[in-house]
Amino acid sequence: MFFICGVNQGQKQFDFHQTVVCPRCGRYGRYEVFMTYLCLSLFFLPVLKWNRRYFVRTSCCGAVYALNPEKGRAIAHGEPVTIEPQDLTLVGSQSARLRRCPRCGYTTEEDFTFCPKCGSSMEQNGL
Repeated sequence: MFFICGVNQGQKQFDFHQTVVCPRCGRYGRYEVFMTYLCLSLFFLPVLKWNRRYFVRTSCCGAVYALNPEKGRAIAHGEPVTIEPQDLTLVGSQSARLRRCPRCGYTTEEDFTFCPKCGSSMEQNGL
């Protein structure tokens, strides 16, 4: 008798979008909520899910935040939820190397001392 089983990691994107001014880059964007989990599969069918974690990704700069699990479960159940800044903990950013000019807003991945577009100093940049 054969048993084909395995453990893999899954990700589920929720149909939830909240328009915000990004706390990381200051541009308009939206929160996109997703969940990661570990899954036990038996004969290629998911049997058990555990270690569910909820995350928020911003559409403007790609910053990733861990979401309060209570809010995450409410979103998963389709309840109307508003995500507040205290519900988020910064985990990472896809654009961790991006720098913005404080004067003109030009964004670059290079480590310039002065903005290539307007010539002002990039040292005041908080990113």
